[in-house]
Amino acid sequence: MRDVCIVGGGVAGLAASIFTARAGLDTLVVDGGESILARNASLENYPGFPDGIDARRYLQLTREQATNAGATFELGHVEGVTAIDETDLDRGFVLETDGGDPLEARRVIAASWSDSDYLVPLDVGRLQRGNKHFVSVDEGGRTAVDGIYAAGRIADEPHQAIIAAGHGAKVGFAVIHDADVNYYQDWVVPEGYFTGRGREVPPACEEIDDEERRRRDERARETMVEALSEPLEERPTMHPSVERDRE
Repeated sequence: MRDVCIVGGGVAGLAASIFTARAGLDTLVVDGGESILARNASLENYPGFPDGIDARRYLQLTREQATNAGATFELGHVEGVTAIDETDLDRGFVLETDGGDPLEARRVIAASWSDSDYLVPLDVGRLQRGNKHFVSVDEGGRTAVDGIYAAGRIADEPHQAIIAAGHGAKVGFAVIHDADVNYYQDWVVPEGYFTGRGREVPPACEEIDDEERRRRDERARETMVEALSEPLEERPTMHPSVERDRE
């Protein structure tokens, strides 16, 4: 049984997976195959990229970061989520997919687009607006069902990638807290930052010396240079209604 299963491999789901995996939780992302961000022609309002970045490139890099953190991925669509034992939600949940074997997880983060039909078996608190079904959550992304969370657009957050990423990270933190992991903060600091004050390095923090800092910086620069050395030939995905109009 997985500690966390995340439904959706878009920005919110990837951000959540980076934090839960780095905290040591066994994290599986069920990826439907394409994030809604793939429709973006140029991502130009995400901090850190002065002239913007190709949205598909950004998704590739974020997925690579989640993989490096320890998250694993499975391609498929989740069709239903049910409790293993309705009288004891601590036993976890079963996720039925469209092609693979059922998956089991102690906690589930719904981070898909604003279609929450697969959560119908659970009374999570769905909100309908037009043809979209959002999920009602608290500040940490918790739904009305213990162990079920929602992040990003499905939680009625705005479309913008930076907001989805931030909300996904926030929900990931809530899962870490609820899982009772020995955790203080995901923070890499200079050598002596804690120990130089007579403190132990807190859980999920790390002190590194200057040599290690330089090594990591070099690796990070090499990764980005390689990733951005050639233009990405993959084109944005057009809205389905436009594709139908062209037929």
